[in-house]
This record gives sequence, structure tokens and C-alpha cells, in this order.
Amino acid sequence: MDTGVLISAFAFDGIPEKAVRKAFADTDIYVSPAILMEYRHVPLVLEADEKLTSFQLKAMISGIAAFVSVATMVYPLRQIRICRDVKDNMLLECCLEARANILITGDKDLLSINKLPFDLKILTPKEFLEE
Repeated sequence: MDTGVLISAFAFDGIPEKAVRKAFADTDIYVSPAILMEYRHVPLVLEADEKLTSFQLKAMISGIAAFVSVATMVYPLRQIRICRDVKDNMLLECCLEARANILITGDKDLLSINKLPFDLKILTPKEFLEE
């Protein structure tokens, strides 16, 4: 699950929050060291830019901590250069290493990928809920 979905889920609720709840209940969750760093960094940037209230920040940190606590850590061995936004390749690398079936994202750079060299569905939170 990408960082944007988690941020939306824990700061704003709605469809992303429902997708995170479904992921908790129905799937195995995987993270990598690079993804954990992003999960940690993005809320701090949003706080510094005053895009979150203190309540939203606390909810986000608690939610991300709960999400990570049930995740399995993987250490990607192969680098992938598929996504037009090179920073998003870390998500694909994690999925490949974990042999994940689904990546949940709202990121247009990831959603625009037509073909992957491995079996992975890239879904929006709404599409994931409809599965």
C-alpha cells in the first residue's frame, strides 16, 4: 500500500480508510525499509508544511504504526526501473520481493503502468474494495 493511501486513510477517512481496513482483514501486508522511511518522512513534511492538524498527525502516526505492526518486512534484492516516477519503483520492488498480488495506490504514475514483468494488479482503493 502506498504512502498516499495511508495518509488519506488515517487523516481523512473515506474510501482509503475502508481499503486499509479491508487490507488489515483480508490480506498479508508487506513493507520494505525504503517504504518505512517514506511512511515516517511524509507525515513530518505535511506537518512542517502545516497541511495537517495536530489531531490528524496523531491519528496518522498511530494508524501507520498499527499498519506496520502487522506487516512483514521484505528486503528487495532486485532494482526495478519501470515507473516514470523513479521514487515509486521502491513499491514495485517490495511487491516483487514479497510476491504480492496487489498494490493499492492512488498514484497516477503507478496506475498508468500497462505491463509488468511479474504478476501484480495495481488498483485504486476503490477498485480494491470492489474486488
